[in-house]
Amino acid sequence: MKLSSNTISMKIDRIDKSIIRHLQENGRIQNNDLAKHIGLSPSSCLRRVKLLEEAGIIQSYTTLVDPQKVGLQLILFSRIWLIGQDAETIDIFIEAMKELPQVMECYIILGECDAMLKVIVPDLESYRKFQSSHLTKKNGITSVKTDLPSQIIKQSYQLPL
Repeated sequence: MKLSSNTISMKIDRIDKSIIRHLQENGRIQNNDLAKHIGLSPSSCLRRVKLLEEAGIIQSYTTLVDPQKVGLQLILFSRIWLIGQDAETIDIFIEAMKELPQVMECYIILGECDAMLKVIVPDLESYRKFQSSHLTKKNGITSVKTDLPSQIIKQSYQLPL
């Protein structure tokens, strides 16, 4: 569920941080249980959660899935060099990457390469097909270098609040 990200500005306090920490650990926690953990009344807790959502601090709720258990065995990191640095080329690249479900993360990089992708696919052959179909000049790309991690040491989606 994607929540709207309004431009409401809000300063968060220690209670808001505690709410966020608990929701990062368990996004399905019932409001009454969350309120008990935080030490608030259920109505105050719900009001704070709604304010965090409206401010865009809480952006969405999601389910974490074990990729291997659904047939996605391979995570790769692709360093991307673009054809040019102009706004049109960058926009073409960005829009293309947003449409590709295999691209889990995409960053424009200040450094040696222009962008970095985290890609997930079932196997090496699937990645080869993905690269030859999508990481091409039509999407503003001139060069790709791919890295294959040998071991995942840590993966976290929780911000250290």
